Amino acid sequence: MSHHLDSPLARQDTRLDITDMYLFRGQAGTVFVMNINSSLAGRKYPEQFHPEALYEFKVDTDGDAVEDVTFRVSFGHGETDGKQSLTLSRLDGAASRERSAEGTVLARGHTEEQIQGGSSLRVWAGKAGEPFYIEPNVLGAIRKAVSNGQPVDLTAWNKSKAVNAFANTTVSSIVLEVPDSAFPTTAIGFWGVTALATDAGGWRQINRAGLPMIQPIFNPDDSERSSEYNTTQPKDDRAIYGPIISKLVAGVVRAMNTSADPQAYGQKVADLCFPDILPYKVGTPAVFGFAVRNGRALSDNAPEVMFSMVTNSAVSDGLGPRTATGTLRTEFPYVARPVGA
Repeated sequence: MSHHLDSPLARQDTRLDITDMYLFRGQAGTVFVMNINSSLAGRKYPEQFHPEALYEFKVDTDGDAVEDVTFRVSFGHGETDGKQSLTLSRLDGAASRERSAEGTVLARGHTEEQIQGGSSLRVWAGKAGEPFYIEPNVLGAIRKAVSNGQPVDLTAWNKSKAVNAFANTTVSSIVLEVPDSAFPTTAIGFWGVTALATDAGGWRQINRAGLPMIQPIFNPDDSERSSEYNTTQPKDDRAIYGPIISKLVAGVVRAMNTSADPQAYGQKVADLCFPDILPYKVGTPAVFGFAVRNGRALSDNAPEVMFSMVTNSAVSDGLGPRTATGTLRTEFPYVARPVGA
């Protein structure tokens, strides 16, 4: 899993649980995707999206790991046809960091419909096939090695029998396509946040995600750290989590003898992971790969990249894009149709 059910806090309401974030070049502009609410957790809510929550697409345009633009999506309660009303707003500067700010409404419509805004802006929200794919045996071996500072043991695993733990599952997806000119620079950073209204009248940040696989590799599911991580901000990542990740990675590569200087390599990986933001050069092809990390395409094998980086060795999970659920659409909203649709 990438960020699926990554903490007790996120699991309290899976409509607020971000599974993955994607960022790539679309037909008309830059595409941002936030997936939530994996069907693997079971469907227990009438709406796909929480009507008292904010789903925020955070964009850093000056490299300081602080948002300069926020695209905010909110939803109404389900109507008789099962659809929910949807409102997309944009907030800039200081307002992008203030949840009480209203912002400028860019588009309104309903879930499961393609909503057109001005200046080639489009938004869609609904159920989609899960694009993420991962081999659970490989993940388990990586997590055990990282946690215990020992070599990755896959001796009992048969690569020819690799399976996708998320085959035939669905997610609730929010897809936003904006013109490339929406930002004052071509170098941006992106992460997603869900926040829930509190009884006191404010907002509580429930989940956040940028790069894939950070939580499942480094933060045990039921740990205090996994819940705390979701409530902090990217600008503080290196100070808070850098030393932890550096030590964990150093332990693995030392045990596997894949680095002449485990401590230095651990620090290098921590610097690559933090701040936990997906970097992207606007207008270019997205690839989350071994040599280049530039956005993240829906078909990228992110687990394999992250496993290999953490261990400083080639780790194959035996999977590829064809093992993902459904066929990705070539046109907006790009995500696959849900199973059976």
